[in-house]
Amino acid sequence: METFRFKAANETGAVETGTLSARSKSDAYDQLRARKLRPIAIEAGATAAAGKSAAAAAGGASGEGDGPVKSLPNAQLLLFTEELSELLDSGLQLEPALRIIENRGEKSALKSVGAYLRQQVRDGVSFSNALRGCGKCFSELFCSMVAAGEAAGALPKILRRQAEYFAIMADLRRRVAGALIYPSIVFSAGIALLIIFMTFLLPQLTQLLKRTDQQLPLVTRMLIGTSEFFAGYWWAVLLGIGLAIAAFTWWRRTPDGRMTWDRVSLQIPLLGKILRGRFYAEFSQTLSTLVANGVTLLNGLTLLERATPNLHLKKILVRLSERVGEGGALSSSLRASNFFPPELIDMITVGEQTGNLAGALERSAKRYDREFNTVIAQVTNLIQPLTIMVVAVFVGLVAYSMITGILTSVSGLRGGRPGATQSAPR
Repeated sequence: METFRFKAANETGAVETGTLSARSKSDAYDQLRARKLRPIAIEAGATAAAGKSAAAAAGGASGEGDGPVKSLPNAQLLLFTEELSELLDSGLQLEPALRIIENRGEKSALKSVGAYLRQQVRDGVSFSNALRGCGKCFSELFCSMVAAGEAAGALPKILRRQAEYFAIMADLRRRVAGALIYPSIVFSAGIALLIIFMTFLLPQLTQLLKRTDQQLPLVTRMLIGTSEFFAGYWWAVLLGIGLAIAAFTWWRRTPDGRMTWDRVSLQIPLLGKILRGRFYAEFSQTLSTLVANGVTLLNGLTLLERATPNLHLKKILVRLSERVGEGGALSSSLRASNFFPPELIDMITVGEQTGNLAGALERSAKRYDREFNTVIAQVTNLIQPLTIMVVAVFVGLVAYSMITGILTSVSGLRGGRPGATQSAPR
């Protein structure tokens, strides 16, 4: 018998450490699973190889593992999730499904990721921890959702849900990119026209207008002042923009800054509506899946809290879990949070009264999915005319100020010529 040091997560997600005696590392994994613990790291003795393996497993649990590749493109992440969910839906176990992905014909990063994950699963590491060991290939949200699927015994359904989400986001990026092509051309042409005006035409026009000694209109004087400022201090403008972006990025990475931004972003017009709608749909669908597969409501809320990257939403879910843990109903806890919409609360109230909470949450998820897709369609349809309108306003303002200045100067010159309206003497 050998002595093994282990690190494992229990049913509530808390991490436990200790030692056990086993004939082999595989036997140690079996003992931990029999105790309803999910192994994170197991170290046999103090050998370097075992220490390296434990460090790798622990890195996987914390999301700091190096992994086989640095990252996965969005298209390959979608392909991996779709293919794995289909293989699991067809009845395959996780390890054979990963072997199929590993043995793909074409050369891609998915082969390396599949091989790494299959080896980790064979060593007894949970799939969610193995995903965390892939470095930056999979987000914390994705890994936490997979952990929720493992806890509920609904991994294929969770993966299918994630694949649908990735597909929606990919379609959104394509639609936004397509909607921006024509406005980008118009915007670039407008910027080029403004640069020509400011750099070549306006300085010459300024010299001409100054010779007339006429009081120019306010809008023309403002345009001339702006042109002179940018001509003399363009470097300061670029430096200021760069410093502002750097300061905002640094502030957003601080705990207080991230909490503030996560809260404010939910209140930004249009963007906040999209973020809240996506959260309501994910909240309803994930909690429905967990409850329907036997996970208690409190554990489901805890898993949701870990799967939410937004710190403000995470704080709301923590308070929600506390109220439910104290014996409160989900509907009353949602109402007390002052964040969830009344329609969702009413639907959950009906589900609690009829004893079909999972079904009520599923219907709510479909409703918010439809609303989310409608808002996305509205946003993409607004991008093109809004961009053209902004360019038209700027170009029109410049043209108006220049023409007004010219007309004012010409009128002053005509009015200042002696005898311009008198006839010649006989």
